[in-house]
Amino acid sequence: MITVVREDREMAMGESIGAERLATSQAEGGSASAAALRKVHAARGRRALERAAAACRYAGVEEHDAQAVPRDPAAKAANALRLSAQVLAELDHSPLDPAADARCARNAAAAAAIAAQVARDHGGATEPSAAAYRAALKASQAAMQAAGSEGMGRNEGLNADADAAEADASLAARAAGWI
Repeated sequence: MITVVREDREMAMGESIGAERLATSQAEGGSASAAALRKVHAARGRRALERAAAACRYAGVEEHDAQAVPRDPAAKAANALRLSAQVLAELDHSPLDPAADARCARNAAAAAAIAAQVARDHGGATEPSAAAYRAALKASQAAMQAAGSEGMGRNEGLNADADAAEADASLAARAAGWI
């Protein structure tokens, strides 16, 4: 139902060279860094999207449930899933921008939190489903922090926290039987 893209991290400069070469080298280093960060954000976004899709399947939410102006939780989940999938699918064709890439991952995590709420409500108030919902909220919050003004998608610690929260949310969703 969903596909996405990826990439990895940052590069440094050593000794002084001509101003022109320095500028070129720094621009290339910035691109490499942005490409590396895209991999990190895209991978996290894909995992969140896969989790959202699984929660939607579990709750019986279909693609056709998406609406232009969603009013009920199932329509909101379907719409968030559809929009996040479209944006993540376009990452390869967009300019490298760690802040924007982190926002894509954040949006996918938010879609997964909405889907987790629907799955939790669909499956009844079991402890595993409640734990999966709480983990989805934590993953969404961690992704928000990584994409926020402090990190702008480049903060290594915030990205690591978001990745760890996403992994925890995936494990919790599996324990709840959603995946």
